[in-house]
Amino acid sequence: MTAFASPPDWESPANDPNDETFGDVVEPTSLEDAGAYDAVLVGEPYDGAVIGRRGASEGPTAIREQLAGVKTHHFEAGPVRSVGDLGDLRTSGDVAAVQDDLEDATAVVHDLDALPVFLGGDNSLTVPNVTPLLEIGSVGAISFDAHLDCREVHDEPTSGTPYRQLHERGLDAFAVVGARQFETASAYARYVDRQGGTIVTAADVRRDPVAALERALEAVDGVDHLYVSLDVDALDATAAPGVSAPTPGGLASVDLYRGLFRVARDDRIAGVEVVECAPPLADGDRTAAAASRAVAHVLAGHTEGKR
Repeated sequence: MTAFASPPDWESPANDPNDETFGDVVEPTSLEDAGAYDAVLVGEPYDGAVIGRRGASEGPTAIREQLAGVKTHHFEAGPVRSVGDLGDLRTSGDVAAVQDDLEDATAVVHDLDALPVFLGGDNSLTVPNVTPLLEIGSVGAISFDAHLDCREVHDEPTSGTPYRQLHERGLDAFAVVGARQFETASAYARYVDRQGGTIVTAADVRRDPVAALERALEAVDGVDHLYVSLDVDALDATAAPGVSAPTPGGLASVDLYRGLFRVARDDRIAGVEVVECAPPLADGDRTAAAASRAVAHVLAGHTEGKR
């Protein structure tokens, strides 16, 4: 099985004793002890399947560095606590081999009594992150993404093929939130429609964020387990330039965060990932900062949902 690297030490950069940050509360942990936490972070520093610009292998470290300075207080959920960090999964080989190896490791993580939050890494990792859940019940996926990621696999999987692969493995329900006009082929839009999936465009979210998210949740109604994926390119390119394929016309940060908080409250939530954060492609820390706050909103929603 793919091994974990030692988890990093967390330290807060705050100089005000009242400013509790995630650097104060996230604790390095082992698999043996991880079940004691409400949520655990899992790094996946791999970008060998990226179709466009690479750099997402540096995402886990950058997200952690930014999250360490984010304050833990959420006005609805209160302070977020009980978060462990398992460290990074070591990966090597071609895309198909990495997917197979990681699937064994993520199956162990899914067996824990803690919500796994995977820090990618590229979108091909969605396949091993979700596949173990298909063995234990029906699964619905909500993908916050500018793209549909349901291309056919030809020579090998890519960051554009995960939901085609997962549908072939038995994914029960699927919704995309934040899809852009003129960013997908008509054939792939028809494919999602044939699978019974729901496409919620970025324009739909801008028009009515609450109604747009409810459409996505209706698409996964009735499944046993809910998996949530955030490709950071769901955000408008001005908010997240450091991604493989930045595109204009995307989600506003406030709408994305509201949506993530809402879905993380769902008692069926079984896993979350943040992928395609590529710090070398960004202007400073802007994209990693946006991604880290997405993680914070997920953790806050999960905290609220457990009450």
